[in-house]
Amino acid sequence: MARPLEPNRRRSLSDPLAAALMPPPNESAADRERRLTAESEAKRVSDGIDEMLRAEKKEKKTKPEIKILLLGQSESGKSTTLKQFQLMHATAAFHADRIAWRAVIYLNLVRSIRRILDAVSPESDQLDEAEEIASTSPIFSLRGSSAVSTTRVPKYPQYRRALEPLKELEERLIRMLSSPDEDEPTHTTPAKPDWNLHANGNFGQVPVGKNGRPAPFITIPSTRVSASPLSPLSPSTSLPSPGGSSNSSSKSKNAEVSVHHTSNWKKAFSLGNRIKSPKSAHTNEIEGWWDDPNDPVHVLNACTQPMLALWKDPSVKQRLREKQIRLEESGGFFLDEISRITALRYFPSDQDVLRARLKTMGVVEHSFAIPDGQRRVMTWKIYDVGGAQNQRHAWAPYFEDVNAIIFLAPISAFDQVLVEDPAVNRLEDSLLLWQSVVSNKLLSHVSIILFLNKVDLLQAKLKSGVRLSHHMPHYGDRPNDYENVSKYFLHKFEGIHGKLSSNRDRQFKIHLTSVTDTRRTATIIQNVRDIIITANLKNIHLI
Repeated sequence: MARPLEPNRRRSLSDPLAAALMPPPNESAADRERRLTAESEAKRVSDGIDEMLRAEKKEKKTKPEIKILLLGQSESGKSTTLKQFQLMHATAAFHADRIAWRAVIYLNLVRSIRRILDAVSPESDQLDEAEEIASTSPIFSLRGSSAVSTTRVPKYPQYRRALEPLKELEERLIRMLSSPDEDEPTHTTPAKPDWNLHANGNFGQVPVGKNGRPAPFITIPSTRVSASPLSPLSPSTSLPSPGGSSNSSSKSKNAEVSVHHTSNWKKAFSLGNRIKSPKSAHTNEIEGWWDDPNDPVHVLNACTQPMLALWKDPSVKQRLREKQIRLEESGGFFLDEISRITALRYFPSDQDVLRARLKTMGVVEHSFAIPDGQRRVMTWKIYDVGGAQNQRHAWAPYFEDVNAIIFLAPISAFDQVLVEDPAVNRLEDSLLLWQSVVSNKLLSHVSIILFLNKVDLLQAKLKSGVRLSHHMPHYGDRPNDYENVSKYFLHKFEGIHGKLSSNRDRQFKIHLTSVTDTRRTATIIQNVRDIIITANLKNIHLI
């Protein structure tokens, strides 16, 4: 039978922690002295840590830090929004990085050209005919008009021959943007790239990473991507865009070029020592990348006229329309700037950098020193987190102490599907993501700014005759113009927040945006900054 507890029993006899802290029995005077000295030292260290924590807390009140998450699906405009913050609040650094984007812009252009060649090739027509036979199944019967047409591109063989060097150039650029030392595609090459090192002759060797496993690198799928839409929800573009646009088949979901967030890929493409001293003591002409015979600009420059002819060819334009391929809507679209981009001394503009597309894996953090309107400088940390389905698990750890979320929803994507899952409509995916964010209790006190993005593409799409009701039947017979469609989307997202939000009293604003538009976006970012600063000052009881 268990003995009942003694009512007046001392705590030190029943508390294991107190018992552990009691002096050992038969402790000598010397042992006691050493124990007390050790306890005193431990208390001193503990008090020092407490003091550091108090000082850090006090510093946060006097010099607060604001943390912002950029959320949204892949290709929603998160990275472009981050670039706009850089352009506004770290202008010198942004301009210093512009030259590093030259290789990315080249790659975007080359991939667009190769997409066109694949789309207008005779082989693609044969594949279309086979798919048309299969279109008797229910999923294909909803697509609408047939993708098969009698239109042919008479000069296709000449275009293919003249632009053949772009195939090797594409592979070289991809190699330059990947590294054998990382488990993710990245770029850590020297400050002066050795373009010849990545020539076709060196492709046979498989690099090995530090962990002994074959290092990852980016390749172009050897099988040609289907040129027909695979989903009735997405008749807009059948081939993946240079930046990995929607409406691609599952074969192409890994085709997008990406770099890991830990890489310093810009360093390899920066000016470095490539523009430095005059060519000789007798001239002031400087030496630049245009003097390097292995620089990709020479291949591009030699292919300028065939690229221009291909893009301007009426039969090519007609074939793309028949296949419902709209490259203009994809990230990294430079086909209207071929002559300027391929010039030997081409230097990227601010707008070029904003439009360039390079997918970044992981979470990218940027810090900015931004004044709060009261002559104080606040540190802003902005996190650009990957938006693909397999990267969204990385969002949750950043929810804990975030001050604000900028959520981007590309409303022009109502007729497109996810690259990683062609069965999912992109706008439906954005709505589901929006629901999960606004209803999350961890974010109940977080300010939320919603960017209904890519309104410029939405306007162009509606003007071209694409009807929203064909993809979202609930829209009904309302006018298919920008004013009514944008108002519909605004009310839809706003209604979800009003119905599901874990805190309807939080700071919440909606903006219709085109984040590649610098002037308009600068005004919106200014408003966003004021909203976030005001909310933060209220939270720390300074106003």
